Amino acid sequence: MKGSAETTTEEKEITLDYLFQLTMKKKWDEVVEVYRQQSWAQSAKLTHSEETALHVAVSSYQTESISPYESFIKEMIDCIPKGDVFDILSIQNDKGNTPLHLAAAVGWVAICECIAAKDRRLVGSRNLRNETPLFMAAHHGKLEAFLCLHEMYTKEQEEVDDSLCRRSDGNTILHSAIAGEYFRLAYQIISYYPKLMNSVNVKGESPLHVLAKKPNVFKSSIQLGLYDSLIYHCMFVDELKRQKYKPGAVHNGCSPRNINYPENYLTCANILHLVWIPIHKTITARLKDDTTGRRKQAGIDVENQQKSEAEFETAQHVEEESKDINSFPANYATCIMLFKFAMKVILTVVGVGFDRVKKIKEKKERHAHAFRIMNLLIESESSYKYDSDGRQPVQKLQPQYSGRIALPDTPPSDDNHDLESSTGAISSNEGRFKNEKGKDQNKSVEKESPLLLAAKMGIPEMVEKILNTFPVAIQDIDSCGKNVLLLTAENRHANVFDYLLKIELPEYVFHQVDDEGNSILHLAAKLGDHQPWHIPGAALQMQWEIKWYKYVKSSIPPLCFAHNNKKGETPRKIFSNTHKKLVKEGTNWLIKTSESCSVVAALIAGVAFATSATVPGGLNQDTGYPIMEGRRAFDVFSITSLVALCLSVTALVFFLAIITSRCQEHDFKTNLPRKLLLGLTSLFASIAAMLVSFCAGHTFTLREKLRLAAVPIYAIACLPVTFFAVAQLPLYFDLMWAACRKVPLRSYKVFYQ
Repeated sequence: MKGSAETTTEEKEITLDYLFQLTMKKKWDEVVEVYRQQSWAQSAKLTHSEETALHVAVSSYQTESISPYESFIKEMIDCIPKGDVFDILSIQNDKGNTPLHLAAAVGWVAICECIAAKDRRLVGSRNLRNETPLFMAAHHGKLEAFLCLHEMYTKEQEEVDDSLCRRSDGNTILHSAIAGEYFRLAYQIISYYPKLMNSVNVKGESPLHVLAKKPNVFKSSIQLGLYDSLIYHCMFVDELKRQKYKPGAVHNGCSPRNINYPENYLTCANILHLVWIPIHKTITARLKDDTTGRRKQAGIDVENQQKSEAEFETAQHVEEESKDINSFPANYATCIMLFKFAMKVILTVVGVGFDRVKKIKEKKERHAHAFRIMNLLIESESSYKYDSDGRQPVQKLQPQYSGRIALPDTPPSDDNHDLESSTGAISSNEGRFKNEKGKDQNKSVEKESPLLLAAKMGIPEMVEKILNTFPVAIQDIDSCGKNVLLLTAENRHANVFDYLLKIELPEYVFHQVDDEGNSILHLAAKLGDHQPWHIPGAALQMQWEIKWYKYVKSSIPPLCFAHNNKKGETPRKIFSNTHKKLVKEGTNWLIKTSESCSVVAALIAGVAFATSATVPGGLNQDTGYPIMEGRRAFDVFSITSLVALCLSVTALVFFLAIITSRCQEHDFKTNLPRKLLLGLTSLFASIAAMLVSFCAGHTFTLREKLRLAAVPIYAIACLPVTFFAVAQLPLYFDLMWAACRKVPLRSYKVFYQ
């Protein structure tokens, strides 16, 4: 018996080694045979990460092409005995992932459907991070796999189970989809799980918080050039629509509507449908208001019922939108698609390039879809209501964002006592239900509202939408006592700041000070460790800083900056102290730039002087006039050589003036940048004049028939100097842009990766 047991053990080891070799070589057809002959091998773990052959097979999926091994993997699943299906398919690796977890992560829809069809309970299995396969599909942005698992799990349920959508840290599938910028998937999640729009994780962050941390997904975050802007506005973006998974078929996101009339009546029916939509919405809204009023008169508690109705209406609204998109005949869609294709062809032919067009279209799609998701999240936002969201059930009377401005009657004064009382008034509402110790603890835990995050990150679209939907949000303050205006000024977001000034904020918003007594001008004057302006050159950075400080100072009431903070510092003193390093760096940058350009200007001046003193062809000994006088080339040569000499000397003077300048703080606003701009302008013009002078003078040495052939030689001879000018053009344009604008803007660059 002992020998038989040893033989069995040895045979298993040999089989496991053989199965491991087959798995590594991806010979899945032979693995299927082993699975059929040795049923115990179906649950055998082969790798150091405790994975079975099925784990490895599912992980080998490549999204670029259809896997040739799909049929073999399905056979591996089908050969599992019915009584052992759940146990074998529930085997986890060292991370707690089942084969369904891995299939969902890589987006293998056919395998997800095959496994989930065996036992729908597998969709609810969790790994070590408490993630379900449904969560894994959303986390990795696999839309088709998500729709498949959602359909497989909910097709026999009347209500949607939200428990599968959350992991141990409180993040939901909507958090993950937005964090990964999978906005098409996020739209589907909102349509099927509307309750998740107001869910928060253990840090107190809602999906809107996650979106507010991503300024790069909004149009305001980019600054396109002329060509790119033209392409951007010519691009068409498909609207988001609700999708359904069709088992056993390739999902294309659209399903034909059931119609009971001939196809030639379709256009008339669609027109009537478009007319009926606003009428239906108006009637439904009035009936809802009448019903709610009768319930209130009858004393019925409708709070919970209104919340569930709101969630249902959100999902229904999403579904109706998806139907409205396809409310036009197919021949109209063909014309639209033909027009889109023609626009792409035109843009490609004019030299823009297909890859560039594709990148810009992807960017516009991301912007449009993020904006749509933002609107849905804000419209369903419940944090500004009186009821609690459940994170702190003991404190039911406290709203989600406890930080609200206690409206000051007068602007802050210089008196320290008044300043402390003003600052203390900010947190008076926070201490209503807590002692001082509890208040300090709450400050460290309390999350910033989405409005404050959007203001800090510079998202004017979100700031505008939140304030239009919830005007009371203007009272939000963070743990440091900063409101939306203070955060905008501190982080140098001119587009958000301009919008806040345009909507005419109440005066108390301008009088707000933070916990350290800093007003809006104090924060605008303070320079942190980060570089707020994406501008090349420390001198231009300093110029933008001065312009921003002056702009904020001119935009707020005078009484807002007529006081000191708790340290006794004025805004001007803070500006000088925090910008000392930038002034030093700007001075060094200006001196180095001026020294480099002055060398070139001196060389051009020397060449231009020698050229202007030379007379091509010599002088007429009888008259003393140039022999070539009267010829067009001679006139061009004489004028351009003189212009090159004058401009090069002018540029040299400007650069020497910068080098010998004291480079004080106030000089960076206008004086030094203007000298640099004029110096570069003179330098570029002198280079152009010198090149024209060279070409005009050289034509005298050529015969008439060879002059056209010399044009390529002239072009090659001008290349070295032209390269220098082109290398300095970005700096020149930045100087021009800085000189023309009163309000500083960030200099965003678009890169196609």
